[in-house]
Amino acid sequence: MEGCCDLEVDVNGEEVFMVHKGTARNLKVVFNEFPGGAKGFELMARFCYDNGRTMITPSNMFLLNCAAHFLEMDGNGSSRHSLIDQTEKSLKGINFWTWSELLEALKQCQNLLPATKSSVMLQCILDCLIGRIALPSIASPYTCSSDSSSFQFSCDTSIDSLKSSSSQLTWWFEDLLFLNVDLTDKLIKTMVSLKVNHATIYKFLFYYHKSRCIGAATAEKHKITEVVISLLSLLDRSSLSCKGLFEIYRVALGLRISKFYKNNLESLMGSQLDQATIDYLLAPSPHKRAYFYDVNLVLRLVQAFLLEGGSLSFTSRLKKVTKLLDSYLVEVAPDSHLKPSKFTALVLLLPDYARASYDRVYRAMDLFLEVHAGLCEEEKRSVCCALNHEKLSEEVLKDLSWNSKFPSQTVQMALITQQSMIKCSLPETHHLLTFCDSLFCSNTKENLGKEDSETKKLRADLQGMHWKMMGLEKVCGTMQTEMANIMRSRLSILGNARSVPKLCS
Repeated sequence: MEGCCDLEVDVNGEEVFMVHKGTARNLKVVFNEFPGGAKGFELMARFCYDNGRTMITPSNMFLLNCAAHFLEMDGNGSSRHSLIDQTEKSLKGINFWTWSELLEALKQCQNLLPATKSSVMLQCILDCLIGRIALPSIASPYTCSSDSSSFQFSCDTSIDSLKSSSSQLTWWFEDLLFLNVDLTDKLIKTMVSLKVNHATIYKFLFYYHKSRCIGAATAEKHKITEVVISLLSLLDRSSLSCKGLFEIYRVALGLRISKFYKNNLESLMGSQLDQATIDYLLAPSPHKRAYFYDVNLVLRLVQAFLLEGGSLSFTSRLKKVTKLLDSYLVEVAPDSHLKPSKFTALVLLLPDYARASYDRVYRAMDLFLEVHAGLCEEEKRSVCCALNHEKLSEEVLKDLSWNSKFPSQTVQMALITQQSMIKCSLPETHHLLTFCDSLFCSNTKENLGKEDSETKKLRADLQGMHWKMMGLEKVCGTMQTEMANIMRSRLSILGNARSVPKLCS
């Protein structure tokens, strides 16, 4: 090439044009997707023109490493002229970086992540970042000045004042909100592998999801939600909060996430159902459904909870879920669009041993039958089939025995249960109970028309037994009084006898 020439560099987006001008012709070299664009090329060029000498700092280290990999600048065996080696060796001082420098390096990693081939550097930065987060003594960002065996931190005054009032475990949450969803996924998986406290990870994921979804496009919300659900599945379920899971679920419903992620989230929600309140369960029904509340969701959540059985605390947790479900039954029973099959499925969802009392179930059934007055006798019996009369209080049994909304069979069973209770106090009525049992068992489809007369007879017999029991209780009370008087008189006689002196024989 004749004559003098010079080098002209032009930038178009991420493309770098290097034009070599001469007298005869111009040579043009185009670097597509050059890491960092003009800034990255300038740093690389300075390294070359300074004979392999350049200032490598946390703010440019990752960019230099990416540019070196892009241009394959391995130094041909010379470590001095290998920009790749120099940038990787500079990581040895990462423990001396301030919190701000770690964040700056991580931001650079995120911006260049598609272009970089060096996952080692990113992992090293993440490990150091998590090490700072996990140390229990840290309540705000610090600068590390330590050797490999111990850490002594001095305050990074540029941001410490902003963090002075933060919680000891959550001071770093806001600082990491800049992370995109892919880098967040990598960060959380690293935290799990390094055994960072799962409750803290959960709190960050909830904070991240809530903060990043504000003002985000639908597609971005969709991706963030699915990744967060996937990461929550990695955590110990005891570290999760029922309230937060339900909030994420409400967002997920509006985004129509895939069934796979929806099922995963419902499984997590079900595992923490004992923490829920009735407000959490009163979710509106899906679009174009006639019934008011999403009963199918509750059915799935309770089933997911029951799969958690086996732990030592399951029995106490089951009691809480039982109380919650009975309250839910009372709330949904007045819904005129709720089908009897769905209501019955809710009642039968828990095993019989889970309920110490069926009083609230009775109240829910009473409301349901009042609203669904048009049900036939068979449908009413299917609704009431799960009612355990032996676990009803005496007051509820009395109410049921006169409740015309319930099928005759259920009313008769209430009367028989009352008689069974009286039998424990009045053994003489055993023959009457046997007679009543035979009446109940003889109710077939052929003699259903006689149910009203038999029910009246049972009520009359039961009332007679009540009167008889009251009479016996009165007699027992009188006898106890007389026995007490006799015992007092005997003691008085014995006392007087001891005071009389013996007569001489």
